[in-house]
Amino acid sequence: MRPDGPHPAPLSRRRAEPLELVSIDGLPEAAVPAFEAALQTVCATVAYIRDEASDTWRVEGVREAGAGEDALDTALTLAAAVAGIESPALSVEPIEAEGWLARSAESFPEQPIGDRFLVRPTHLPDPRTYGRIVLRLDAGLAFGSGEHASTRGCLLAFERLAKQQYRPRRILDLGTGSGILAIAVAKRLRRPVLATDIEPWSVRVAADNARLNGVATLVRATLADGWRHRTVRAGAPYDLVFANILARPLCAMAKDLAAHLAPGGTAILAGLLGTQARWVLAAHQRQGLRLAERLDVGPWTTLVLRRSGGAG
Repeated sequence: MRPDGPHPAPLSRRRAEPLELVSIDGLPEAAVPAFEAALQTVCATVAYIRDEASDTWRVEGVREAGAGEDALDTALTLAAAVAGIESPALSVEPIEAEGWLARSAESFPEQPIGDRFLVRPTHLPDPRTYGRIVLRLDAGLAFGSGEHASTRGCLLAFERLAKQQYRPRRILDLGTGSGILAIAVAKRLRRPVLATDIEPWSVRVAADNARLNGVATLVRATLADGWRHRTVRAGAPYDLVFANILARPLCAMAKDLAAHLAPGGTAILAGLLGTQARWVLAAHQRQGLRLAERLDVGPWTTLVLRRSGGAG
């Protein structure tokens, strides 16, 4: 999730604004998702790095200098409460805008994912590519660019479903971010997808990316607060639901997911660490869903769940 604001121009056309690197060191693994989400409230790009020697994590992000101080303070306090730790020290240092943008482009090459998908950033040429579905995305949009292991896990899980000739009719991408999952499904299956997010910024980005990828008529990007929104409820029951968010919200929404998933329907859940998978799964099993598959990509886990009944 990201704050509301003007749609950022593609990387190659962006002006050089004063930027800051904000970072938190020494986090336990279980705290990474909460602090990653906190930095995403003000940062255009967020990354996490493991310190092998101490077995702790560093979460860092890039923002315009001084942007969202109050919002970030609030988000970090909430993250510490969710993670059950004391608020860690935040480090802030200036970085050169032009140099960072250039490094961002260089560090975001084409990314093949599985057997069928290829994430291609907008700063690279776009030749015809045979045998793969190309997903064009801006290198500056880190969350949902395909680099994050949770996004890769969702794409791999979906690819396996598609190979099994699973052809869902009603599809929801809950917390769409850049829209990458909705776009991938629309291009692979040529089926309509409802793509929702609670942040207006993300909704605009997802809609723009859908147009860039030629699936604007199939991807409906909508501002919605999860299952509370009437448009989301009206589209149920869903045959396929993506929810690449965080472990705690996934658990909180388990009852609603089960209630709005069609018999035989599939849910692909991500945004959780491997250490959190057991309690996320337990919350959904209590609602009658069963585990069909678990995919681990680095420390992150994707769960594929099914509702009994139907042909699934």
